[in-house]
Amino acid sequence: MLRSTWTTGRRGALLGASAAVVCVTLAACGGGGDGGYAAVGPPRPSATAARPTGSVTLVPLDAPTSSAASKSPDGSGTSTPTPAPSSPGAKSGRSSAHVSSAPPTAVPTAAPAALSWSTPARKPTDRRWCEDVTLNFHNSGGTAVRSGTVTLGTHIIGALGIDWATIESTERLPVPIAAGARKDHTWTVCVDAWRVPWGMHIETRDVSVEWR
Repeated sequence: MLRSTWTTGRRGALLGASAAVVCVTLAACGGGGDGGYAAVGPPRPSATAARPTGSVTLVPLDAPTSSAASKSPDGSGTSTPTPAPSSPGAKSGRSSAHVSSAPPTAVPTAAPAALSWSTPARKPTDRRWCEDVTLNFHNSGGTAVRSGTVTLGTHIIGALGIDWATIESTERLPVPIAAGARKDHTWTVCVDAWRVPWGMHIETRDVSVEWR
């Protein structure tokens, strides 16, 4: 027993036309004859198409849905949001600045001045209470000697070789003396004439130096 279904609206009319085409085709196939097909055009408005005679069942149309939004991969009907792709190298909540791992370059510090000097080279003059004293200085440090003084100790020697006294005198260093440089300098060292009577002489033996 056939069951008639009626749907209102524009979609109902289209369904009715499709049903009519199917029915006519089936009739042509099952009725024998030469096996031809009957051409069926759009149904004309008639009481039969508009007013079916059997029982009528109204079938509601499904609301249009998006396949991506209606079903999740597991078929539960709940869509799972796709995480937004992050840009390469990006880190959440952190700075993208790069910190250099190279250690800082240390600035070399020049070594201080280091001054040394030779034993006094003595030369007598035409006055017995004076003599020429020469010293050789060597700065083996990394900084030049800028200033300083030389203290000379002159001994008064008697005719029998007795050391009667020592007289000190202070002279200026022959500055500047560059780092690694050598420099000679000669001073004429004198004591009071009355300290050196006939038959006596002087000898400058002691040297002390202060420099900066």
